[in-house]
Amino acid sequence: MNRRTFLTATTASLAATQLAAPAYASASASASTAGHYEVVARFWDAMPTGVTVSRRGRIFVNFPRWGDDVPFTVAELRRGKPVAYPNAEVNRQDASDLAGHLQSVQSVVVDGADRLWILDTGSPLFAGSSYGGPKLVAVDLRTNRIVRKILFPPEVVPANSYPNDVRFDLRRGAQGTAFITDSGGSNGIIVVDLATGRSWRRLTGHPSTLPDKQFLPIIDGQPFMVRPAGGEPTYYETGSDGIALSADGTRLYYCPLSSRRLHSVSTDALADPHATDAEVAATVENLGFKPMADGLESDDKGRLYGGDLEHNAIWRRNPNGTYRTLAQGTDLNWIDTLSVASDRHLYATANQLDRLAPFHEGKDLRRKPYLLVRLPIDAGPVRLV
Repeated sequence: MNRRTFLTATTASLAATQLAAPAYASASASASTAGHYEVVARFWDAMPTGVTVSRRGRIFVNFPRWGDDVPFTVAELRRGKPVAYPNAEVNRQDASDLAGHLQSVQSVVVDGADRLWILDTGSPLFAGSSYGGPKLVAVDLRTNRIVRKILFPPEVVPANSYPNDVRFDLRRGAQGTAFITDSGGSNGIIVVDLATGRSWRRLTGHPSTLPDKQFLPIIDGQPFMVRPAGGEPTYYETGSDGIALSADGTRLYYCPLSSRRLHSVSTDALADPHATDAEVAATVENLGFKPMADGLESDDKGRLYGGDLEHNAIWRRNPNGTYRTLAQGTDLNWIDTLSVASDRHLYATANQLDRLAPFHEGKDLRRKPYLLVRLPIDAGPVRLV
């Protein structure tokens, strides 16, 4: 079952199951078992997915519309509290003006020029998208105003797509290039020329972007499957999800969520609109095993970061391919998005996604608060400018 199919089921079940008594300990009562990290913010309402930090230390988060009450889908943290950003009106869900409002944001990323980019899936509740919904929106952090909006045509982002996460190389092309993972029904990589707004797909349906069939991780001590109330459990199948650029910008790292595989591909090939699918696929490299991870991140020393969803941990992959656990704790449940900031810290959201109702026979076992944590690293962000 793919991400869209499973989360469609949350629409009816979330409200009915919020009162169910969770079987898990409160996150605030849990303890770190390896590595030092601190809690930056606690979220008591909707669950967050993305996080990013500007050069001046401004922290932005987002809340996709998956069934929780989400008055705003993008926020800036001010004194530890989320406030609608850039304003409440643009965050108002409006099916009659898909392009003019943020429908359901999955990712926020500050680029090398210190602009905030917002990736709108255009697909609340995974119900499918229409033209104007899926888009990439840039906000000038000096004025807090939207300065660019790129809409994706249906041939690039079909109705069953789910634009998941994005990275930027501002040196490539007249104004830069964006790379986006599609974790929906059309798994692959989306490439965007920021100067023209033109976009195209790469690696659609390629084995490296697809979920592993019959992938069965162990999370919270039990096999992680889609378990509908009164129905048979099925495998959770989500493809290309995590994404990160190498420090020199020559390779794009990516991974399916339902896998323990890591791949990379040439950014030169991806960004060439005239390259054939076969030519792009020829540059894919299989980098072998990695822990089951949702988001990926990289630093300016050529290292990768991700969450280990099966062990409530955060790892770092060194350039030689070795791994090190940086932090582990019972409250690091489902590390979703990671972001390296100028303060030489790695930020990450922990949102308990595996405890949603579709995985537990209709019972929502999430236990608030959801967390934003950070830990010190000896490196800064990748800035390709």
